[in-house]
Amino acid sequence: MIATTGTALTPHAYLQARSRWGVIEIAFWLATLLPFFLFPNYLSLASQIAITALFALSLDLILGYAGIVSLGHAAFFGLGAYAAGIFSKFVWGEPLSGLVVAAVVAGVVGYATSFIIARFRHLTLIMITLGLGFLVHELANSAHFITGGADGLQGVRIWPIFNYFRFDLYGYTAYSYSLVVLFLTFLVARRLINSPFGLALRGIRENPNRMPAIGASSRAHIRKIYTISATIAGIAGGLLAQTTETVSLGSIDFQRSADVVVMLVLGGVGKLYGGLLGAIIFMVARDQFSGLNPQFWYFPIGVLLVAVVMFLPGGILGGLSRLLAGIRGRRP
Repeated sequence: MIATTGTALTPHAYLQARSRWGVIEIAFWLATLLPFFLFPNYLSLASQIAITALFALSLDLILGYAGIVSLGHAAFFGLGAYAAGIFSKFVWGEPLSGLVVAAVVAGVVGYATSFIIARFRHLTLIMITLGLGFLVHELANSAHFITGGADGLQGVRIWPIFNYFRFDLYGYTAYSYSLVVLFLTFLVARRLINSPFGLALRGIRENPNRMPAIGASSRAHIRKIYTISATIAGIAGGLLAQTTETVSLGSIDFQRSADVVVMLVLGGVGKLYGGLLGAIIFMVARDQFSGLNPQFWYFPIGVLLVAVVMFLPGGILGGLSRLLAGIRGRRP
């Protein structure tokens, strides 16, 4: 039985309750349309936020729900970016096909490495993911003949979506495209988390040794969610390559992995919307602070991060949840 406030629900009823859409959720997704009307000059930034939010969502699936700490998740983001860029440059410039290629490449590598990831926990796991990230980074840097190395992959040409929606300088198509992909992927992730598989992941996060006793293989579940997470990260990387028509080593370096962890901490780990909210806060703050001081913009980000960790341990969403719970508790 799963206890809730004053009641007890069966796991099936609990998952059904979690699957219902709330007013705040609907309002959040409607608000993502506001940049078209209120901030048309910032649509390029909005598309970058949507792509980064998708990347943060992929990490939240393994970190927030399965307890897999990764400091090399940008490896899959970069693999997706290079796969989509190389495919578009040398084979076929149709964007949806390139996105599928990015997802498949990242997913296959994620599945192959998941057998290693599923065997370790804690500090050892952190070091392994960090090492895998460095390995992929150096492979991309050394394969200059196809990736462009430190100069980046140039000459990527993306065709109009459905041969009609051309990528424009103002970012209308890029943001629309990124937002649609983010929303569709979020629907899949939301359904996945609010399922028996999602409950099993939460159990593995709390105690992976006891889960096999109730018929849930910890390693098999970890391999599945790690592969799914890598696939989503690859899609995010493919989006970046297609909307910018270039791929650099920055898409695969450690800084990107570290930044996405910061976003999850800011928004709230294990809440699905935490990564989305964290990406919005981080990207907007970076844009504003770097405009004020291009050299030291990380300082206010650091202050914000320390403040959130000290006063809102569950992230901004965790703080808002406690606030709403307190308001409801004081109602007669």
